[in-house]
Amino acid sequence: MKAVLFEQFGQPPRVQNLPDPTPSDEGVVIKVEATGLCRSDWHGWMGHDPDVVLPHVPGHELAGTVLATGGQVTRWKKGDRVTVPFVGGCGRCFECNSGNHQVCEHQFQPGFTAWGSFAEYVAVDYADTNLVALPEGLDFETAASLGCRFVTSFRAIVDQGRVGPGDWVAVHGCGGVGLSAIMIASAMGANVVAIDLTQEKLDFAKQMGAVATINAREVAHVVEAVRDVTRGGVHVSIDALGHPTTCFDSIANLRRRGRHVQVGLMLGDHARPQIPMDRVIGWELEILGSHGMQAFRYEAMMNMIETGKLAPERLVGKRISLEEAPAALMNMDRFEGLGISVITRF
Repeated sequence: MKAVLFEQFGQPPRVQNLPDPTPSDEGVVIKVEATGLCRSDWHGWMGHDPDVVLPHVPGHELAGTVLATGGQVTRWKKGDRVTVPFVGGCGRCFECNSGNHQVCEHQFQPGFTAWGSFAEYVAVDYADTNLVALPEGLDFETAASLGCRFVTSFRAIVDQGRVGPGDWVAVHGCGGVGLSAIMIASAMGANVVAIDLTQEKLDFAKQMGAVATINAREVAHVVEAVRDVTRGGVHVSIDALGHPTTCFDSIANLRRRGRHVQVGLMLGDHARPQIPMDRVIGWELEILGSHGMQAFRYEAMMNMIETGKLAPERLVGKRISLEEAPAALMNMDRFEGLGISVITRF
């Protein structure tokens, strides 16, 4: 198969011919029809994720068709149209048995703990627990764009943030994660304030449902600007970027008993950010994480997509080939372009 491979962290990946994968007893091999490019892939390429073992094939936002199944797989067959959460549960540990596959003690992550989907084929373990059937009306590139950023934002807004109608929600960073969070929070009836450094992204955030925007380059204090717009602070705030500044601002712009959800990864030098703990205690703030979403929770999100309440296809930006993926991966830290880039040609 053709696949993007890197053999040293931070060194240019190359498209190479590699052996085709085979399914484990509980796994499947998927023919990749589309796969998204995510900043998490960039972190893996840079060596920020200890699970990545060299040489490595990145990619974790994927959609395709089942090509082969292991002997113990009962729910899936060749030809099924599927996607998969970027965190797969083993289905047996305490967390999986409690319904929290996204923090499985033995989790499987394509593109991190195993070779990923920047390839013609990818092997996925624990298929009966983790695969998600695609509705016939959902195209592969839109399905691939759901894989990490959209589903993580859905869990952040709906399950972790518990956003309700009329709530004020701040979203710090208007990349793929942030734009997804804006669309989902708006669909839940919230009033969203979008914060970013780029006016083009803020304009796009308004198209996704933001009722107000703040350009962080043009205001002296982001937190004060948010509090002015919302008359005292937001009920829920999302750090969709993953930076010490956005993390701090996201907590500091909450109103009393507000909820901060960290979605953007904090790795490397950013892994231990400063937070206003005095405010957390005095105002009884909640600090939560959002790490993917369980396969069984996809149904609620898919229902909202099928009824038109959510339109993730609007977030798909560039469509590129596998040959273009190495350069696109290396440039992920530049935060260029709008929406989510997807590999659609292999």
